[in-house]
Amino acid sequence: MQSPLGLLNNYLNKGHSRSQNIKKNILLSFGIKGGSIVVTFLLVPLTLGYLGARDYGIWLTMSSVIAWFGFFDIGLGNGLRNRFAEAVARNDKELARTYVSTTYFGLAAIFGGIWLIFTPVSFFIDWNVVFNISAESEHNLQSLVLYVFTLFLLRFVLKLIAIIITADQKPAISNTFDPVSNVISLLIIYILTLTTQGSLMYLAVAVTFSPVFVLLVASVYFFSRDYRDYRPSIRYFRASQFRDLTGLGFQFFIIQIAVLVIFSTDNMIIAQVLGPEYVTPYNIAFKYFQSVSMAFAILMNPLWSAYTQAYTLNDIYWIRNITRKLVKIWMLVLLLVVIMVLISGPFYKLWVGDKVEIPLVLTVFMGLYILISTWNNIFVYFINGTGKVRFQLYSSIFAAAANIPLSVFLARDLNMGVTGVIMATCICLLPGTLLAPVQYKMILNNTARGIWNK
Repeated sequence: MQSPLGLLNNYLNKGHSRSQNIKKNILLSFGIKGGSIVVTFLLVPLTLGYLGARDYGIWLTMSSVIAWFGFFDIGLGNGLRNRFAEAVARNDKELARTYVSTTYFGLAAIFGGIWLIFTPVSFFIDWNVVFNISAESEHNLQSLVLYVFTLFLLRFVLKLIAIIITADQKPAISNTFDPVSNVISLLIIYILTLTTQGSLMYLAVAVTFSPVFVLLVASVYFFSRDYRDYRPSIRYFRASQFRDLTGLGFQFFIIQIAVLVIFSTDNMIIAQVLGPEYVTPYNIAFKYFQSVSMAFAILMNPLWSAYTQAYTLNDIYWIRNITRKLVKIWMLVLLLVVIMVLISGPFYKLWVGDKVEIPLVLTVFMGLYILISTWNNIFVYFINGTGKVRFQLYSSIFAAAANIPLSVFLARDLNMGVTGVIMATCICLLPGTLLAPVQYKMILNNTARGIWNK
């Protein structure tokens, strides 16, 4: 009989070379993300204990608001992901390097311009009002916001190395960057709990400096070794390639803005309508289920660029086979989410103690949100890989337009609190989620017409 290691080796090396690469990356990613999930769970009670519920809520709201500016890359990141994968599939290294160089310098110019505009404007903004905290607060939010904003912009530019590695169908490597950053942050925050009183500025330094440092080291390493042929150079910057990158990329940009409104405004809505202290239970419930979405993302991350390659080469059989397997896996996700809802009470007690109360109904709808988003991703990743995102663009705009007023109505007017916010998100996502499988079948059957094929 073969040993378990031998059986695993046979499984990993069976099937199409594309499938072999995906399986190996998924296996490595599970190991990496497993450690990341543990670190994430440790960070929550540690940070909550260091700052307290109110200040932790302020930090969550601030970081999510500043992260919005990452969407102003006009879709260059996702455009690079598709175009780089296509150029590598055709073995056109010069074109691939042109895409990389144009994206790096273009994104640096965009975010540099945003920083130059934001910095003076920020001094005229009352950040206490923005984050709904009293004017007597001891926090110097002016300096804090500017520091966090600067580090976030640097992170967005440096994160392009992760996009390139993922586009090269090696997501297991790029998946190591965030866990390493989180471990560094965890160690720094632990030292802070022993040596200082709760400080938003100290926390911001710990959380924002770590990923910038890790991505900078990774960029230097990979562009001097594995991706030497693609390293960014001003000589390969082509303004003419912006159209190629942003033609598809701009549609991704609009979708990203819509996603921003749907997902990233929740903390701000809660802080403004209910108060920053209510952001904390909402995010704890979200982080409880985040392990499920992270695990599913491990399966999906290698597929975007693999779909691009398979669709370019007209390998329809492989695409159908992968989708059938993903649907079966989603059924296991459904079972897991039900179990997590049932045991959520004791788990919260063990995890965060009596510091925060998380209502069961909030947990139920957060679980429903995870089920909707994971089901949606099964088909959206394929659609994104083909670049036929026009319908997704329109459905995302519709969902974004409805999300904020519906969230406010349910949370405040119907007195549903934080549960109303996640319920609104679920409602807004449903139409696109139900229709994504329809477009998937149309594209594969070559019957897609109009917006379904653009």
